[in-house]
Amino acid sequence: MTHLPFFLASFVWNYGLGMTWLAVPLYAHAQGLSGAEIGVLFSAPVAAQIAINLLGGAYVDRVGGRLIVLASCWLLALAGLELVFAQGFWALFAGQLLLVVARAAFWPANWSMATELPGDRSVQVGRLNAVTNLGQILGNASCGFILATAGFDASFLVLAAMGVASALLAQRTPTQSQAQVPGRGLFANYRQLLGLRVLYYAVMCAYLSALPFSLSMSFYPLLLQQFGYGEEASGILIALRAVGGIGAGLLVARFVKTGPDSYWPVYAGVSVALSVGLMPVTNHWLALGAFLLIVGVGSGMMTVYFQLTMGEMIAPRMRGSAMALGGLGWGVSHFSTPLAMGFLADRYGLVSGFYVLGVAAIAVSGVIAVLRHWAFVPMKAAQ
Repeated sequence: MTHLPFFLASFVWNYGLGMTWLAVPLYAHAQGLSGAEIGVLFSAPVAAQIAINLLGGAYVDRVGGRLIVLASCWLLALAGLELVFAQGFWALFAGQLLLVVARAAFWPANWSMATELPGDRSVQVGRLNAVTNLGQILGNASCGFILATAGFDASFLVLAAMGVASALLAQRTPTQSQAQVPGRGLFANYRQLLGLRVLYYAVMCAYLSALPFSLSMSFYPLLLQQFGYGEEASGILIALRAVGGIGAGLLVARFVKTGPDSYWPVYAGVSVALSVGLMPVTNHWLALGAFLLIVGVGSGMMTVYFQLTMGEMIAPRMRGSAMALGGLGWGVSHFSTPLAMGFLADRYGLVSGFYVLGVAAIAVSGVIAVLRHWAFVPMKAAQ
């Protein structure tokens, strides 16, 4: 199948991403950074992510997704090498900045390419989410064992190798067809898309879909460490979030519908909010695993809904820009979640931080429920 390299490249890239969720926060903690410093470490580079996300989305419409994905793969490899030598806050900050830029380039291009794959769009988007979550599972789980047996340097070298491997696979991905109007400005699509209510609705959906990702790469490992779990157990438990994402991608994706009458984003948002907020209620491994599994299903459902909405409502010639705009919710989550959790952890304790975040996610789910019909009114500008 001609698009097999696309799925394999996505799998390998996400294997590396999954490794960073466990290795980077634990490495920062091992170097003596405070909760607030760890929060800043994960939040501050996201300002660059938001800008590069918009730039990358515009270039996806101009040059196609493959070149942007290739750049992201090489940045992932460079970040792994930098982290091998990183000592202290600013060196870690530089490595985290490279990871953030890699993520910002990867997702709009990857999502846009998925919506153009042949076959049923919901099935292909579901497969993509299953493949990416499987990569995150194996990366996260294996990282725990690598850390326990070989240490941080070996983990970051494996991360660099994943970046190189994903670049070689992405090189074989077919070039995405483009319909950009000759002479049209690089950011012209954004001016047209900003008039669509559905884009703002998509930002809220993307925020909730990204919330578990933000916690997985920052404070989930620290909560499990506080509960007494080692690197191996933490890696396996956090991987259950991605297991839930696989279930959502393979089993639920074909049933997810978009449009003003769909309750799927409400169901997904409430499941994410409850799973996050109730996570610290008990430290029993079975309950923790269940919460992480459920939050993965909810996040996966919301991701599929967001991608389907952009794929169905936006013409291919503007889809990269639309994915970047809608994906700003990911940037908001990656910026605000670690920063807020770092502050709350230092002032009130890590457990209280999860409670507050759960309540905030419930509030966002309520807004999504209220704005469903409002969001889908003016859609002609995207055609």
